[in-house]
Amino acid sequence: MMQLDLTRVDYLQVGITSQKCLQVLPLAGKTQRIAIGDNEGILRCIGMRKGEVQTVFQTPPGPHKLTRVVLGGQVGGVRERIFSASGAVVNAYTKKGKNFLTFDTNMSEPIKSVYVEGTDLLACGKFVFNHYRDCKDINYVLCNDQISDVLCLPTENRGGITPILACQDRVLRVLQESELLYEAEVPGPPVVLELFGNNGGDEGNEILYGTSDGRLGMLQIGTLVPSHRWELANEKRGGGILCLDSYDITADGVMDLLVGRDDGQVEVYSYDDTDEPIHRYGYTCNESITSVKGGVIASSSFDEIVCSTYGGWVFALTTEHLTREAGPTHVTADSVAVAKINTLKTQLEDLQQKVTDEREKYQQTAYSKTAVSAVPIFPINDKFVLNREDASYTLSLELQTPIDNILLQSDVPVDLLDVEKNSAVVSYSACSPEEGNFLLATYRCQANTTRLELKIRSIEGQYGTLQLYVTPRIQPKTCQLRQYPIKPLSLHQRTHVFDDNRPHNSLTLTGQFSMTEVHAWLCFCLPELPERAPAGDAANFQFSSTFLDTQLDCTYRKGEAVFRSDNISTISILKDVLSKEATKKKIRLDISYDVNEDSIAHTLQMIHPRLEHQLLLAKKVQLIDALMELQVNEPDLSFMSPEYQQILASADDLKSEFKRQPCHLERLYGMITDLYIDKFKFKGQNVKSKVPALLEVLDSYELGNLINFFDNS
Repeated sequence: MMQLDLTRVDYLQVGITSQKCLQVLPLAGKTQRIAIGDNEGILRCIGMRKGEVQTVFQTPPGPHKLTRVVLGGQVGGVRERIFSASGAVVNAYTKKGKNFLTFDTNMSEPIKSVYVEGTDLLACGKFVFNHYRDCKDINYVLCNDQISDVLCLPTENRGGITPILACQDRVLRVLQESELLYEAEVPGPPVVLELFGNNGGDEGNEILYGTSDGRLGMLQIGTLVPSHRWELANEKRGGGILCLDSYDITADGVMDLLVGRDDGQVEVYSYDDTDEPIHRYGYTCNESITSVKGGVIASSSFDEIVCSTYGGWVFALTTEHLTREAGPTHVTADSVAVAKINTLKTQLEDLQQKVTDEREKYQQTAYSKTAVSAVPIFPINDKFVLNREDASYTLSLELQTPIDNILLQSDVPVDLLDVEKNSAVVSYSACSPEEGNFLLATYRCQANTTRLELKIRSIEGQYGTLQLYVTPRIQPKTCQLRQYPIKPLSLHQRTHVFDDNRPHNSLTLTGQFSMTEVHAWLCFCLPELPERAPAGDAANFQFSSTFLDTQLDCTYRKGEAVFRSDNISTISILKDVLSKEATKKKIRLDISYDVNEDSIAHTLQMIHPRLEHQLLLAKKVQLIDALMELQVNEPDLSFMSPEYQQILASADDLKSEFKRQPCHLERLYGMITDLYIDKFKFKGQNVKSKVPALLEVLDSYELGNLINFFDNS
């Protein structure tokens, strides 16, 4: 396979950009143009001429930010018309910039995503899907969970409109007019949808999806059932996927898959004989990639990957080799390059002069008696996402200006895990847990750091708020506060499967409460639930623990709620929190529960492989220093057992795994202790005095002995 060698070229910087706000227009002449919309409400169309960026047209700033920019055209024809969504309004422009349509959708929510197919316009708010034909509202669907993206299969293959919605509850919803045709479950919350090969494949029904936890996949949308073609797990633990495109950047006659992630990675995947794509190229910049498109922009002979970032940079990764040697031995004969360098020098001098003038103006204003002081407001792009792989939360935040420092404070116990990508220096301050302060950490960022990623692990049953104080490098000094709830069952994740064959404990609540009230209580307890209660008389949600793989089933209606789980600790946490929430509302609850003794041994068996692995890991890490000392003094280590030789060979990997998972063993001990206390709590017995005896059993751990201790206490 040919090795990809791409060079970065910066074109321009616009305002902050939202997801999928950049499009590359079809080829007209030798090169293509770029349309880009930003949060200032400006839509620009640019092209390249003699190595310079030329503005084809630019709209004035609007009252709302542009949330999407898409291309449309006649069905089966060239998509050369530019559609932009802002607030509840969709504007359409010709490639020369003539505004030929301004359509107010009158939607109750601002438009988040939009798709155009011929005269059909599909527009989605947070929960609402609307279908317009010739600007007339013909179909409407209210979803139970947030909509991230919308797509329509090509109508020339289908004979009608088939909208597909990507929803936060890990489901793609396939619609037919105003009805749900079926749901296709995907492995993570889908964020972006694209047609495979830009046309949906041979039958026009293959779609690509990217999820917020960094997974990629392809689905074939059948008439009645979907077919999963392939799925790529996020093994390298890259960021969430924000944008996808199909383009033949390798010039081998087969479309490649271009991927943009929220941690700044741009990736190229190629298809070979197998169905699954193979990673071919990766480039990392320090900002979220909001859009990625393939095209021919600067030179007709060279393909490029055009990207936009959250901070507003529009750049390309080009196949053209732009670096040339310069100096006394290599006289640069390229007059275009010389002219370009001189122009850049002039622009840089102008910018430096502008900065100096503005600084002087600010200093004068600061000492003026008539000037009014105002706190500068800066937008923050932040995300607090649960990762299934290591049962931790990733907290990422991004600013348009460099970050000076970040202060992290928590009123519940949480662990901060190491993030290799971080260049910030962290320092911890002394805390007083009795005053409700369990964590105080400061991150000091290096110059020009605009994005920071933190990893946090919480303890289930302990809930509160994580607070983040963000201070950017701007004058006057200002700070913004962000708050993230740590929920009682914070390590649980939404799923759509439930194994009835496992032994279950159940909790039943009855009382004078409405369905909306019990839904609000559950939203307080569990992550990934929609803000509003689902439509209908009853609701049902399933969850699985990312730490232990135990499961939880919640079924509720007006006046009754039933919870089932194979982990009695989950039931105990729910019982405590829900009764406390009901007491706050002065609602009397009747609580009944059914404890299955078999579930205790079942949960201990679920914990067993993890506990065994952690004990073995801790034992190996303890041996490393002694073995290394032996290695220094002994030239020949052949007398050593294969097990010890293996520990020496993989010393670095063992140390990094142990470092990545601090307090993991204590966590598992804590879960077993909670399980022991909860088992007897439901029998009305307090066994806290027997916990030291339990810890002694754990110190010389063996599963059979542990189960016997639980049974015979």
